[in-house]
Amino acid sequence: MTAVEAVGLCKRYGDVTAVDRLDLSIEKGEIFGLLGPNGAGKTTTILMLLGLTEPTAGKARVDGLDATRAPLEVKRRVGYLPDDVGFYSDLSGRDNLRYTAELNRVPNEVAGSRIADLLNDVGLSEAADRRVSEYSRGMRQRLGLADALVKQPTLLILDEPTVNIDPEGVREILELVRGLRDREGTTVLISSHLLHQVEQICDRVGIFVKGRLAALGTVAELVADVQGGYSIEIDLEGDGDPRAVLEGVDGVTEVEQNLGGWLARSDRDVRDDVIDACRSAGFSITRLVGGISDLDAVYHTYFGGTHGDDRR
Repeated sequence: MTAVEAVGLCKRYGDVTAVDRLDLSIEKGEIFGLLGPNGAGKTTTILMLLGLTEPTAGKARVDGLDATRAPLEVKRRVGYLPDDVGFYSDLSGRDNLRYTAELNRVPNEVAGSRIADLLNDVGLSEAADRRVSEYSRGMRQRLGLADALVKQPTLLILDEPTVNIDPEGVREILELVRGLRDREGTTVLISSHLLHQVEQICDRVGIFVKGRLAALGTVAELVADVQGGYSIEIDLEGDGDPRAVLEGVDGVTEVEQNLGGWLARSDRDVRDDVIDACRSAGFSITRLVGGISDLDAVYHTYFGGTHGDDRR
């Protein structure tokens, strides 16, 4: 079933086209990454999905609802974490979440325990009763994620959710998002310019450049399109013929020696098959690199020269 659908979605500001004829479908229970540099049109797309700005042309539907015609109902179903989170700074983190719960008509007998659980999930239990004015930018971002989840949304939209968060915090948030999908079937749309983080969590990725969807697929599929295939660098120890073992793996198209080791090219991700074949042949693997993504190649192909564009 479809959670989000955009058909011919456009947004123009005078002579500037921020979003250009976007066709996109996100399935329920999917974690989808909208990937692109700052200014590519990602935030504008999100605002149209939320009914916060009207499209110049086209349609956006969320949970079967027209985002332009039924924006209030859409907002009831969607949790949204913007890239710049706003709170009442003189209230505590817990009180801000209570206020959000009241706005969304969450019963008091439910709100208290839900808020406590969310504060724990985002690592803010100890700071829950401090004023938000005392929070760092990263803490405010964590509180924003909890705020987006108070209403238990069916769709969670995160706009640059890991900005100014330390690496351990990023890992925890990504695990939390993955758990929401796995445990509760929550659909997640993540807007980001960080391919490494998108790669870790997203089922599919849309590459957004200059207001247009330039490519769509899994990270592995996008990299394959860029590279024309996959590659693995592998160093082995043991007796036997590594070339014959690697060439015998289904999907491997070319094998050559590389810096004292071996380079295997393939038409799909064959890392697991290569590992199994080498171990079965009695080799010890001392190094294995690659298999799915050459992130530099993806960035160079899709994002080269797009920075500094004035689209949102």
